[in-house]
Amino acid sequence: MATSKVTYQGNLRTTSVHLKSGNEIVTDAPVDNKGKGEAFSPTDLLATSLANCMLTVIGITAQEHGFSIDGASAEVTKIMAEGPRRVSEIVVDMTFPKNDYSDKTKKIIERAANTCPVHHSLHPDIKKSIAFNF
Repeated sequence: MATSKVTYQGNLRTTSVHLKSGNEIVTDAPVDNKGKGEAFSPTDLLATSLANCMLTVIGITAQEHGFSIDGASAEVTKIMAEGPRRVSEIVVDMTFPKNDYSDKTKKIIERAANTCPVHHSLHPDIKKSIAFNF
């Protein structure tokens, strides 16, 4: 079964519908690539997906180990390269609001983050700079 349907709307904009839920994502080309930058670009979604995946896998691991990461967040910076135009680095700065995690729990969090499927799916040439702020 298909996961989504993507439709080109014109003016460098697409809409993607998640077929199971009906949720929709809009993308625009970025300003530095002939677009308006009025929504996530496809490469923004690629970079942001890494943080989404990491937090989700950490959340699953937290449930399994009996601790919470509620309120954790990640700031994502996408760095582009030319020749060919591509994402060359994704910087993920993760912040965990709880400041009393044990050293063991911090290691569990870091290991879980690095096992997420998006992390493993990205080309090895894409540098992944991950910071954990506890």
